[in-house]
Amino acid sequence: MSEILINVTPRETRVALVENGMLQEVQIERAARRGYVGNIYKGRVQRVMPGMQAAFVDIGLERAAFLHASDIVRAAHVAAIHASAIVDSDEASPPQPQVVPAINELLHIGQQVVVQVVKDPIGSKGARLTTQLSIPSRFLVLLPHARVLGVSSRIEDEVERTRLKTIMAEIVGDAQAGYIVRTNAEGCDAASLADDVAYLRRAWEMIGASMQRAAVGERIYEDLPLPLRAMRDLMHDAIEKVRVDSRETMLRLQEFVGQFMPTLVERIELYIGERPVFDLYGVEDEIQRALQKNVPLKSGGYLVIDQTEAMTTVDVNTGSFLGQRNLEETVYRTNLEAAQSVARQLRLRNLGGIIIIDFIDMTDVEHRRQVLRTLEKALTGDHSRTSVHEFSPLGLVEMTRKRTTESLERQLCEPCPTCSGRGSLRTAETVVYEIFREITRAVRQFDASQLLVIAAPKVVARVMEEESAAVVELEEFLGKSIRFQPDEQCQQEQYDVVLL
Repeated sequence: MSEILINVTPRETRVALVENGMLQEVQIERAARRGYVGNIYKGRVQRVMPGMQAAFVDIGLERAAFLHASDIVRAAHVAAIHASAIVDSDEASPPQPQVVPAINELLHIGQQVVVQVVKDPIGSKGARLTTQLSIPSRFLVLLPHARVLGVSSRIEDEVERTRLKTIMAEIVGDAQAGYIVRTNAEGCDAASLADDVAYLRRAWEMIGASMQRAAVGERIYEDLPLPLRAMRDLMHDAIEKVRVDSRETMLRLQEFVGQFMPTLVERIELYIGERPVFDLYGVEDEIQRALQKNVPLKSGGYLVIDQTEAMTTVDVNTGSFLGQRNLEETVYRTNLEAAQSVARQLRLRNLGGIIIIDFIDMTDVEHRRQVLRTLEKALTGDHSRTSVHEFSPLGLVEMTRKRTTESLERQLCEPCPTCSGRGSLRTAETVVYEIFREITRAVRQFDASQLLVIAAPKVVARVMEEESAAVVELEEFLGKSIRFQPDEQCQQEQYDVVLL
Protein backbone atom coordinates (compact mmCIF):
# COMPACT_ATOMS: atom_id res chain seq x y z
CA MET A 1 0.00 0.00 0.00
CA SER A 2 1.36 3.44 -0.97
CA GLU A 3 0.05 6.87 -0.03
CA ILE A 4 1.06 10.46 -0.65
CA LEU A 5 0.57 12.90 2.23
CA ILE A 6 0.59 16.63 1.47
CA ASN A 7 0.86 19.22 4.26
CA VAL A 8 0.23 22.83 3.17
CA THR A 9 0.84 25.97 5.22
CA PRO A 10 1.06 29.58 3.98
CA ARG A 11 4.87 29.55 3.85
CA GLU A 12 5.75 25.88 3.42
CA THR A 13 4.53 22.81 1.56
CA ARG A 14 5.67 19.28 2.39
CA VAL A 15 5.04 16.04 0.50
CA ALA A 16 5.64 12.59 2.00
CA LEU A 17 5.61 9.29 0.12
CA VAL A 18 4.67 6.37 2.38
CA GLU A 19 5.02 2.76 1.23
CA ASN A 20 3.74 -0.09 3.40
CA GLY A 21 3.44 2.23 6.38
CA MET A 22 7.03 3.48 6.17
CA LEU A 23 8.16 6.93 5.06
CA GLN A 24 10.31 6.60 1.94
CA GLU A 25 10.66 10.14 0.66
CA VAL A 26 9.95 13.68 1.83
CA GLN A 27 10.08 16.85 -0.27
CA ILE A 28 9.92 20.39 1.10
CA GLU A 29 9.26 23.67 -0.67
CA ARG A 30 9.24 27.02 1.09
CA ALA A 31 7.70 30.15 -0.37
CA ALA A 32 10.77 32.25 0.44
CA ARG A 33 13.19 29.71 -1.06
CA ARG A 34 11.73 27.74 -3.92
CA GLY A 35 14.02 25.49 -5.89
CA TYR A 36 15.23 26.41 -9.37
CA VAL A 37 15.71 22.98 -10.98
CA GLY A 38 13.87 22.80 -14.31
CA ASN A 39 13.50 26.57 -14.64
CA ILE A 40 14.65 28.19 -17.91
CA TYR A 41 16.30 31.63 -17.91
CA LYS A 42 17.84 34.06 -20.34
CA GLY A 43 21.34 34.65 -19.03
CA ARG A 44 24.47 36.61 -19.89
CA VAL A 45 27.98 35.17 -19.78
CA GLN A 46 29.97 36.92 -17.03
CA ARG A 47 33.26 35.03 -17.17
CA VAL A 48 34.78 32.39 -19.40
CA MET A 49 37.22 30.03 -17.65
CA PRO A 50 39.32 28.06 -20.21
CA GLY A 51 41.13 26.21 -17.42
CA MET A 52 37.84 24.82 -16.15
CA GLN A 53 36.19 24.41 -19.60
CA ALA A 54 33.29 26.37 -18.15
CA ALA A 55 31.64 29.77 -17.93
CA PHE A 56 29.82 31.66 -15.20
CA VAL A 57 26.44 32.98 -16.29
CA ASP A 58 24.28 35.65 -14.69
CA ILE A 59 20.67 34.41 -14.59
CA GLY A 60 19.41 36.83 -11.96
CA LEU A 61 20.21 34.69 -8.89
CA GLU A 62 22.36 35.72 -5.93
CA ARG A 63 25.41 33.87 -7.30
CA ALA A 64 26.46 33.39 -10.90
CA ALA A 65 25.59 29.93 -12.23
CA PHE A 66 28.02 27.37 -13.67
CA LEU A 67 27.84 26.18 -17.29
CA HIS A 68 30.28 23.50 -18.48
CA ALA A 69 31.28 23.17 -22.12
CA SER A 70 29.84 19.63 -22.26
CA ASP A 71 26.40 21.03 -21.42
CA ILE A 72 26.29 23.44 -24.38
CA VAL A 73 24.28 22.52 -27.48
CA ARG A 74 26.26 22.90 -30.70
CA ALA A 75 25.19 22.61 -34.33
CA ALA A 76 27.53 19.68 -34.99
CA HIS A 77 26.23 17.88 -31.91
CA VAL A 78 22.62 18.37 -32.97
CA ALA A 79 23.40 17.04 -36.45
CA ALA A 80 24.96 13.94 -34.94
CA ILE A 81 21.90 13.38 -32.78
CA HIS A 82 19.62 13.76 -35.80
CA ALA A 83 21.44 10.89 -37.44
CA SER A 84 21.07 8.60 -34.42
CA ALA A 85 18.48 5.84 -34.03
CA ILE A 86 16.08 5.17 -31.18
CA VAL A 87 18.04 5.04 -27.93
CA ASP A 88 17.74 3.86 -24.35
CA SER A 89 17.88 6.64 -21.81
CA ASP A 90 17.42 7.63 -18.19
CA GLU A 91 14.54 10.03 -17.59
CA ALA A 92 15.16 13.67 -18.46
CA SER A 93 18.77 13.00 -19.44
CA PRO A 94 19.64 14.65 -22.77
CA PRO A 95 22.36 12.93 -24.80
CA GLN A 96 25.89 13.99 -23.95
CA PRO A 97 28.38 15.12 -26.60
CA GLN A 98 31.37 12.96 -27.36
CA VAL A 99 33.88 15.67 -28.31
CA VAL A 100 33.87 18.95 -26.40
CA PRO A 101 35.45 22.03 -28.02
CA ALA A 102 37.22 24.68 -25.95
CA ILE A 103 34.80 26.81 -23.96
CA ASN A 104 36.09 30.04 -25.53
CA GLU A 105 35.08 28.66 -28.94
CA LEU A 106 31.52 28.26 -27.70
CA LEU A 107 30.94 31.36 -25.55
CA HIS A 108 32.29 34.87 -25.03
CA ILE A 109 31.82 37.43 -22.28
CA GLY A 110 28.57 39.35 -22.65
CA GLN A 111 26.92 36.71 -24.84
CA GLN A 112 23.26 36.03 -24.13
CA VAL A 113 22.28 32.37 -23.70
CA VAL A 114 19.08 30.52 -22.85
CA VAL A 115 19.84 28.02 -20.10
CA GLN A 116 18.06 25.58 -17.82
CA VAL A 117 18.93 24.85 -14.17
CA VAL A 118 19.82 21.20 -13.61
CA LYS A 119 21.13 21.55 -10.05
CA ASP A 120 20.12 24.02 -7.35
CA PRO A 121 22.75 26.17 -5.60
CA ILE A 122 24.28 23.91 -2.95
CA GLY A 123 26.43 25.29 -0.15
CA SER A 124 28.78 27.91 -1.56
CA LYS A 125 28.32 26.70 -5.14
CA GLY A 126 26.03 28.38 -7.64
CA ALA A 127 23.41 26.62 -9.72
CA ARG A 128 24.49 24.18 -12.47
CA LEU A 129 23.20 24.98 -15.97
CA THR A 130 22.74 23.39 -19.36
CA THR A 131 21.64 24.68 -22.75
CA GLN A 132 20.29 21.20 -23.57
CA LEU A 133 16.74 22.11 -22.63
CA SER A 134 14.20 19.50 -21.53
CA ILE A 135 10.50 19.95 -20.69
CA PRO A 136 8.89 17.13 -18.67
CA SER A 137 5.26 16.06 -18.72
CA ARG A 138 3.45 13.17 -17.10
CA PHE A 139 4.72 10.45 -19.45
CA LEU A 140 7.35 12.16 -21.63
CA VAL A 141 10.30 14.51 -21.66
CA LEU A 142 10.63 16.86 -24.64
CA LEU A 143 14.18 17.52 -25.92
CA PRO A 144 13.68 20.44 -28.34
CA HIS A 145 17.34 20.52 -29.44
CA ALA A 146 17.73 16.80 -30.13
CA ARG A 147 15.93 14.48 -32.50
CA VAL A 148 15.96 11.24 -30.53
CA LEU A 149 13.30 8.84 -29.36
CA GLY A 150 14.30 7.21 -26.08
CA VAL A 151 12.71 4.97 -23.48
CA SER A 152 13.66 5.08 -19.81
CA SER A 153 16.05 2.28 -18.92
CA ARG A 154 13.90 1.61 -15.84
CA ILE A 155 11.32 0.00 -18.14
CA GLU A 156 12.98 -3.41 -18.49
CA ASP A 157 10.31 -5.44 -20.32
CA GLU A 158 11.52 -5.60 -23.93
CA VAL A 159 8.00 -6.16 -25.28
CA GLU A 160 6.75 -3.04 -23.51
CA ARG A 161 9.77 -1.04 -24.68
CA THR A 162 9.11 -2.02 -28.29
CA ARG A 163 5.42 -1.17 -27.95
CA LEU A 164 6.17 2.31 -26.57
CA LYS A 165 8.81 2.99 -29.24
CA THR A 166 6.37 1.99 -32.00
CA ILE A 167 3.57 4.19 -30.63
CA MET A 168 5.85 7.20 -30.21
CA ALA A 169 7.34 6.80 -33.68
CA GLU A 170 3.81 6.93 -35.15
CA ILE A 171 2.81 9.96 -33.05
CA VAL A 172 5.85 12.20 -33.58
CA GLY A 173 6.60 11.22 -37.18
CA ASP A 174 9.44 13.40 -38.49
CA ALA A 175 9.04 16.11 -35.81
CA GLN A 176 12.12 18.27 -35.34
CA ALA A 177 12.39 17.44 -31.64
CA GLY A 178 13.29 14.53 -29.38
CA TYR A 179 11.27 12.65 -26.78
CA ILE A 180 12.11 10.37 -23.88
CA VAL A 181 9.41 8.04 -22.60
CA ARG A 182 9.37 8.19 -18.79
CA THR A 183 8.92 5.27 -16.39
CA ASN A 184 5.37 6.43 -15.63
CA ALA A 185 4.41 5.59 -19.23
CA GLU A 186 4.71 1.83 -18.68
CA GLY A 187 1.37 0.37 -19.79
CA CYS A 188 0.20 3.74 -21.13
CA ASP A 189 -2.10 3.83 -24.19
CA ALA A 190 -1.49 5.73 -27.43
CA ALA A 191 -4.12 8.41 -26.70
CA SER A 192 -2.45 9.42 -23.43
CA LEU A 193 0.96 9.65 -25.07
CA ALA A 194 -0.51 11.72 -27.92
CA ASP A 195 -2.07 14.10 -25.36
CA ASP A 196 1.32 14.53 -23.71
CA VAL A 197 3.00 15.22 -27.05
CA ALA A 198 0.39 17.89 -27.84
CA TYR A 199 0.83 19.46 -24.40
CA LEU A 200 4.63 19.58 -24.75
CA ARG A 201 4.40 21.11 -28.22
CA ARG A 202 2.14 23.88 -26.90
CA ALA A 203 4.46 24.46 -23.96
CA TRP A 204 7.48 24.73 -26.24
CA GLU A 205 5.70 27.22 -28.51
CA MET A 206 4.99 29.42 -25.48
CA ILE A 207 8.59 29.09 -24.27
CA GLY A 208 9.89 29.98 -27.74
CA ALA A 209 7.79 33.14 -27.79
CA SER A 210 9.01 34.11 -24.31
CA MET A 211 12.63 33.65 -25.37
CA GLN A 212 12.30 36.38 -27.96
CA ARG A 213 11.07 39.07 -25.57
CA ALA A 214 12.76 38.05 -22.29
CA ALA A 215 15.42 40.30 -20.76
CA VAL A 216 18.67 39.03 -19.24
CA GLY A 217 18.03 37.43 -15.85
CA GLU A 218 14.35 36.89 -16.59
CA ARG A 219 12.74 33.52 -15.98
CA ILE A 220 11.28 32.13 -19.21
CA TYR A 221 9.79 28.92 -17.85
CA GLU A 222 9.11 27.72 -14.31
CA ASP A 223 8.57 24.14 -13.25
CA LEU A 224 5.36 23.19 -11.47
CA PRO A 225 4.91 23.91 -7.73
CA LEU A 226 5.66 21.00 -5.41
CA PRO A 227 2.14 19.52 -5.03
CA LEU A 228 1.65 19.35 -8.81
CA ARG A 229 5.18 18.02 -9.34
CA ALA A 230 4.40 15.28 -6.84
CA MET A 231 1.34 14.31 -8.86
CA ARG A 232 3.32 14.35 -12.10
CA ASP A 233 6.29 12.37 -10.79
CA LEU A 234 4.94 10.17 -7.98
CA MET A 235 1.30 9.49 -8.87
CA HIS A 236 0.69 6.08 -10.44
CA ASP A 237 -1.69 3.11 -10.18
CA ALA A 238 0.02 1.77 -7.03
CA ILE A 239 -0.78 4.97 -5.08
CA GLU A 240 -4.00 4.17 -3.21
CA LYS A 241 -4.63 7.59 -1.66
CA VAL A 242 -3.44 11.18 -1.75
CA ARG A 243 -4.35 12.97 1.48
CA VAL A 244 -4.20 16.78 1.39
CA ASP A 245 -4.90 19.04 4.38
CA SER A 246 -5.71 22.11 2.24
CA ARG A 247 -9.02 22.38 0.34
CA GLU A 248 -7.60 24.87 -2.17
CA THR A 249 -4.62 22.64 -2.95
CA MET A 250 -6.87 19.58 -3.19
CA LEU A 251 -9.02 21.30 -5.84
CA ARG A 252 -5.90 22.23 -7.85
CA LEU A 253 -4.65 18.65 -7.65
CA GLN A 254 -8.00 17.25 -8.74
CA GLU A 255 -8.04 19.60 -11.72
CA PHE A 256 -4.47 18.67 -12.68
CA VAL A 257 -4.96 14.93 -12.23
CA GLY A 258 -8.35 15.09 -13.94
CA GLN A 259 -6.64 16.53 -17.02
CA PHE A 260 -3.69 14.13 -17.19
CA MET A 261 -4.71 11.07 -15.11
CA PRO A 262 -8.52 11.05 -14.98
CA THR A 263 -8.75 7.47 -13.70
CA LEU A 264 -6.84 8.44 -10.53
CA VAL A 265 -8.66 11.63 -9.59
CA GLU A 266 -10.94 9.88 -7.07
CA ARG A 267 -7.92 8.86 -5.01
CA ILE A 268 -7.29 12.48 -3.98
CA GLU A 269 -9.10 13.37 -0.78
CA LEU A 270 -9.23 16.23 1.72
CA TYR A 271 -7.78 15.27 5.08
CA ILE A 272 -9.89 16.64 7.95
CA GLY A 273 -8.67 14.46 10.81
CA GLU A 274 -7.98 15.90 14.25
CA ARG A 275 -4.34 14.85 14.15
CA PRO A 276 -2.01 16.65 11.70
CA VAL A 277 -1.68 14.72 8.44
CA PHE A 278 2.05 14.21 8.96
CA ASP A 279 1.36 12.47 12.27
CA LEU A 280 -0.11 9.61 10.25
CA TYR A 281 2.41 6.75 9.99
CA GLY A 282 4.74 8.73 12.31
CA VAL A 283 6.04 10.90 9.47
CA GLU A 284 7.06 13.78 11.77
CA ASP A 285 9.02 11.40 14.00
CA GLU A 286 10.69 9.83 10.96
CA ILE A 287 11.81 13.25 9.74
CA GLN A 288 13.34 14.00 13.13
CA ARG A 289 15.16 10.66 13.13
CA ALA A 290 16.42 11.35 9.60
CA LEU A 291 18.34 14.34 11.00
CA GLN A 292 20.37 12.12 13.35
CA LYS A 293 23.64 10.39 12.51
CA ASN A 294 22.77 6.98 13.95
CA VAL A 295 20.14 4.74 12.38
CA PRO A 296 19.13 1.69 14.46
CA LEU A 297 18.50 -1.63 12.72
CA LYS A 298 15.85 -4.09 13.92
CA SER A 299 18.50 -6.73 14.57
CA GLY A 300 20.27 -4.51 17.09
CA GLY A 301 22.93 -3.23 14.70
CA TYR A 302 23.08 0.36 13.52
CA LEU A 303 24.30 2.69 10.79
CA VAL A 304 26.36 5.84 11.27
CA ILE A 305 25.79 8.35 8.44
CA ASP A 306 28.16 11.29 8.00
CA GLN A 307 27.55 13.90 5.30
CA THR A 308 30.58 15.98 4.33
CA GLU A 309 31.27 18.46 1.55
CA ALA A 310 33.04 15.85 -0.58
CA MET A 311 31.01 12.70 0.08
CA THR A 312 28.68 10.83 2.40
CA THR A 313 30.00 7.90 4.42
CA VAL A 314 27.90 5.11 5.92
CA ASP A 315 29.41 2.84 8.58
CA VAL A 316 27.67 -0.45 9.43
CA ASN A 317 28.00 -1.86 12.96
CA THR A 318 26.65 -5.05 14.58
CA GLY A 319 25.84 -3.22 17.82
CA SER A 320 23.99 -5.53 20.22
CA PHE A 321 23.23 -8.17 17.57
CA LEU A 322 25.03 -11.36 18.65
CA GLY A 323 23.56 -13.81 16.15
CA GLN A 324 22.77 -17.47 16.73
CA ARG A 325 25.30 -19.44 14.68
CA ASN A 326 28.73 -17.96 14.00
CA LEU A 327 30.42 -14.63 13.37
CA GLU A 328 30.25 -14.81 9.57
CA GLU A 329 26.51 -15.52 9.64
CA THR A 330 25.95 -12.66 12.12
CA VAL A 331 27.89 -10.24 9.93
CA TYR A 332 26.09 -11.41 6.78
CA ARG A 333 22.61 -10.93 8.24
CA THR A 334 23.52 -7.51 9.63
CA ASN A 335 24.89 -6.40 6.25
CA LEU A 336 21.75 -7.62 4.42
CA GLU A 337 19.54 -5.58 6.73
CA ALA A 338 21.91 -2.62 6.47
CA ALA A 339 21.82 -2.69 2.65
CA GLN A 340 18.03 -2.25 2.65
CA SER A 341 18.20 0.44 5.31
CA VAL A 342 20.94 2.36 3.47
CA ALA A 343 18.85 2.51 0.28
CA ARG A 344 15.89 3.91 2.23
CA GLN A 345 17.99 6.42 4.15
CA LEU A 346 19.65 7.80 1.01
CA ARG A 347 16.24 8.46 -0.50
CA LEU A 348 14.67 9.76 2.72
CA ARG A 349 17.58 12.10 3.52
CA ASN A 350 18.03 13.04 -0.17
CA LEU A 351 21.75 12.30 -0.01
CA GLY A 352 23.64 12.54 -3.29
CA GLY A 353 27.05 12.69 -4.88
CA ILE A 354 29.70 10.15 -3.87
CA ILE A 355 28.60 7.69 -1.17
CA ILE A 356 30.96 5.23 0.56
CA ILE A 357 29.42 2.31 2.48
CA ASP A 358 31.64 0.47 4.96
CA PHE A 359 29.88 -2.85 5.42
CA ILE A 360 31.17 -5.18 8.13
CA ASP A 361 34.00 -7.31 6.68
CA MET A 362 32.85 -10.60 5.10
CA THR A 363 35.16 -13.40 4.02
CA ASP A 364 32.58 -15.33 1.99
CA VAL A 365 32.52 -14.10 -1.64
CA GLU A 366 28.92 -15.26 -2.11
CA HIS A 367 27.84 -13.25 0.95
CA ARG A 368 29.43 -10.15 -0.55
CA ARG A 369 27.61 -10.74 -3.82
CA GLN A 370 24.26 -11.17 -2.08
CA VAL A 371 24.71 -7.99 -0.02
CA LEU A 372 25.53 -6.02 -3.18
CA ARG A 373 22.52 -7.46 -5.03
CA THR A 374 20.29 -6.61 -2.05
CA LEU A 375 21.52 -3.01 -2.12
CA GLU A 376 20.95 -2.72 -5.88
CA LYS A 377 17.45 -4.21 -5.60
CA ALA A 378 16.55 -1.84 -2.75
CA LEU A 379 17.68 1.12 -4.87
CA THR A 380 15.37 0.26 -7.78
CA GLY A 381 12.52 2.24 -6.19
CA ASP A 382 14.64 5.39 -6.01
CA HIS A 383 13.64 8.08 -8.52
CA SER A 384 17.18 9.50 -8.57
CA ARG A 385 19.75 7.80 -10.78
CA THR A 386 22.19 5.60 -8.83
CA SER A 387 25.32 3.68 -9.76
CA VAL A 388 26.76 0.97 -7.49
CA HIS A 389 30.26 -0.49 -7.83
CA GLU A 390 31.67 -3.78 -6.60
CA PHE A 391 33.40 -4.16 -3.24
CA SER A 392 36.80 -2.49 -3.24
CA PRO A 393 39.96 -4.26 -1.99
CA LEU A 394 39.37 -2.50 1.35
CA GLY A 395 35.85 -3.94 1.61
CA LEU A 396 34.09 -0.66 0.79
CA VAL A 397 31.17 -0.18 -1.61
CA GLU A 398 31.38 2.98 -3.69
CA MET A 399 28.24 4.39 -5.28
CA THR A 400 26.83 7.62 -6.62
CA ARG A 401 23.36 9.10 -6.44
CA LYS A 402 22.25 12.01 -8.61
CA ARG A 403 21.85 15.15 -6.54
CA THR A 404 19.83 18.13 -7.75
CA THR A 405 18.78 19.75 -4.46
CA GLU A 406 20.13 20.14 -0.94
CA SER A 407 19.85 17.18 1.42
CA LEU A 408 17.07 17.08 4.00
CA GLU A 409 19.51 18.00 6.77
CA ARG A 410 20.84 21.04 4.94
CA GLN A 411 17.32 22.18 4.09
CA LEU A 412 16.16 22.00 7.70
CA CYS A 413 19.31 22.68 9.72
CA GLU A 414 22.23 25.09 9.95
CA PRO A 415 25.76 24.69 11.37
CA CYS A 416 25.95 24.78 15.15
CA PRO A 417 27.02 28.30 16.26
CA THR A 418 29.04 26.81 19.12
CA CYS A 419 31.18 24.36 17.17
CA SER A 420 30.73 25.97 13.70
CA GLY A 421 29.56 22.68 12.28
CA ARG A 422 32.61 20.67 13.39
CA GLY A 423 30.53 18.47 15.66
CA SER A 424 33.03 18.75 18.51
CA LEU A 425 34.40 21.32 20.99
CA ARG A 426 37.85 21.86 22.40
CA THR A 427 37.98 20.51 25.93
CA ALA A 428 38.08 22.83 28.96
CA GLU A 429 41.69 21.69 29.55
CA THR A 430 42.68 22.67 25.99
CA VAL A 431 41.03 26.10 26.37
CA VAL A 432 42.82 26.71 29.71
CA TYR A 433 46.23 26.13 28.10
CA GLU A 434 45.25 28.42 25.20
CA ILE A 435 44.42 31.09 27.78
CA PHE A 436 47.81 30.66 29.44
CA ARG A 437 49.55 31.15 26.07
CA GLU A 438 47.39 34.20 25.30
CA ILE A 439 48.26 35.73 28.71
CA THR A 440 51.98 35.31 28.01
CA ARG A 441 51.60 36.83 24.56
CA ALA A 442 49.59 39.81 25.89
CA VAL A 443 52.07 40.63 28.70
CA ARG A 444 54.96 40.68 26.26
CA GLN A 445 53.15 43.07 23.93
CA PHE A 446 51.44 45.42 26.39
CA ASP A 447 52.21 46.89 29.81
CA ALA A 448 49.73 46.02 32.56
CA SER A 449 49.87 45.43 36.31
CA GLN A 450 47.21 42.74 36.36
CA LEU A 451 45.04 40.72 33.98
CA LEU A 452 41.39 39.68 34.04
CA VAL A 453 40.34 36.55 32.14
CA ILE A 454 36.64 36.20 31.31
CA ALA A 455 35.67 32.67 30.27
CA ALA A 456 32.97 30.01 30.43
CA PRO A 457 32.13 28.72 33.94
CA LYS A 458 33.40 25.22 33.10
CA VAL A 459 36.77 26.63 31.99
CA VAL A 460 37.11 28.84 35.07
CA ALA A 461 36.19 25.89 37.30
CA ARG A 462 38.96 23.88 35.67
CA VAL A 463 41.44 26.68 36.42
CA MET A 464 40.38 27.01 40.05
CA GLU A 465 40.24 23.29 40.83
CA GLU A 466 42.94 21.57 38.78
CA GLU A 467 45.17 24.30 37.35
CA SER A 468 45.52 26.61 40.36
CA ALA A 469 49.18 25.66 40.88
CA ALA A 470 49.87 26.44 37.20
CA VAL A 471 48.27 29.89 37.65
CA VAL A 472 50.51 30.63 40.63
CA GLU A 473 53.60 29.60 38.65
CA LEU A 474 52.51 31.79 35.73
CA GLU A 475 51.95 34.80 38.02
CA GLU A 476 55.44 34.38 39.51
CA PHE A 477 57.01 34.01 36.07
CA LEU A 478 55.29 37.09 34.61
CA GLY A 479 55.26 39.17 37.79
CA LYS A 480 51.59 39.98 37.19
CA SER A 481 48.35 39.26 39.05
CA ILE A 482 45.84 37.13 37.12
CA ARG A 483 42.14 36.98 38.02
CA PHE A 484 39.51 34.72 36.47
CA GLN A 485 35.82 35.60 36.12
CA PRO A 486 33.13 33.17 34.88
CA ASP A 487 30.57 34.43 32.36
CA GLU A 488 27.45 32.41 31.58
CA GLN A 489 27.24 34.06 28.15
CA CYS A 490 30.58 32.63 27.05
CA GLN A 491 30.66 29.39 25.09
CA GLN A 492 33.26 26.83 26.10
CA GLU A 493 35.80 27.93 23.47
CA GLN A 494 35.27 31.66 24.06
CA TYR A 495 37.38 33.77 26.40
CA ASP A 496 38.73 37.29 26.69
CA VAL A 497 41.97 38.47 28.30
CA VAL A 498 41.61 42.02 29.64
CA LEU A 499 44.65 44.12 30.63
CA LEU A 500 44.10 46.29 33.72
